[in-house]
Amino acid sequence: MRAVRLLTAVGTGLAVAGTAHTAINLRLITRPSASDDAISERVSVLLPMRNEAQHAHACLESVVNQRGVNDLEILVLDDGSTDGTAEIARGALAGHADSRVIDGSDDPLPAGWLGKPWACERLTRAAGGSVLVFIDADVVLEPTALAQAISLLRSMQADLISPYPRQLADGLLPRLIQPLLQWSWLTTVPLRASEVSRRESLAVANGQFLVADSAVLLRTGGFAAVRAEVLDDVALMRAVKRAGGRGTVVDGTSLATCRMYATGSELVDGYTKSLWSAFGSPIGSTAVMASLALAYVVPPVAAVTARSPLTRAIGLAGYTAAVAGRVMVARRTQQRVLPDALAHPVSIVTLATLTAMSWNRRRRGTLTWKGRHVTVDGSSS
Repeated sequence: MRAVRLLTAVGTGLAVAGTAHTAINLRLITRPSASDDAISERVSVLLPMRNEAQHAHACLESVVNQRGVNDLEILVLDDGSTDGTAEIARGALAGHADSRVIDGSDDPLPAGWLGKPWACERLTRAAGGSVLVFIDADVVLEPTALAQAISLLRSMQADLISPYPRQLADGLLPRLIQPLLQWSWLTTVPLRASEVSRRESLAVANGQFLVADSAVLLRTGGFAAVRAEVLDDVALMRAVKRAGGRGTVVDGTSLATCRMYATGSELVDGYTKSLWSAFGSPIGSTAVMASLALAYVVPPVAAVTARSPLTRAIGLAGYTAAVAGRVMVARRTQQRVLPDALAHPVSIVTLATLTAMSWNRRRRGTLTWKGRHVTVDGSSS
């Protein structure tokens, strides 16, 4: 009984500390502000697409209709799509003179590269802007998103920023897992330190929406430096910091929305493709998942099952703190608040399950994404 109480108390302490840190981060996180000043420098919006027929038109329409950028270049790389993505992209870009769709089959995927880094590398080579904006096809921008994001990049004197879009999620699995994206770094990463520090361990990024100074990006080696990285966005931020640059994640809730996965099966494939690489090793993954379980699963279980009233009270305090943290993040990022936040322990268990599945698929060599096999060394075939 003492051991249970001790574990519950430690878990509750972690949960309370995590929620307190979340509150601090929500006060400090950098946000864009509205401005009437137009962006005069040349901006290249770069979109890698592979079988994105369901997303391409809405995404590109939102890019074409941007306001506040005087010199806008739009480049799409069709990465071997078989669903008509290229034709949809050309139709959406027909009204924008400075745009084109690049045929990815003209320069096939080299050995040792993953598909998305190679697509982004080719787009970088073709771009002419002093600012490069990488956007995923499932992102829809607000009308002044580019102008606000670029103004933020320059005002922060940063080299790479990642405006984190508002995440849209429907269905059981997406609603359990997707809110953990923003909650995780808001709870664990000291954002103000990340903004100024060159420590790679403080790198946070989301490849759905990246804004980079082109000269600095090229100096770091660009996507060639992260060619075999499954989590290429975080790896790119690390490369920038390693080269002496500055960058961090910023609040992009008001700038863009993203619906990553329409179904639970898509989510499982997407997460298992990359979770194995998130924590360095099986030992690292186990340690992280065990820590999350201690903080966010043990207290609510104890609150329900412990024999001691004191232990149950401690567990309830931990669960309440965890839910409070989720509620704060959900309100700020315009996600569903209730009942989703109440299911936080289930979300953590689901994440741990997906992490175990990811390592199992890696061990068996069955990782795939967008119809490509992801080999153990990170390359694609």
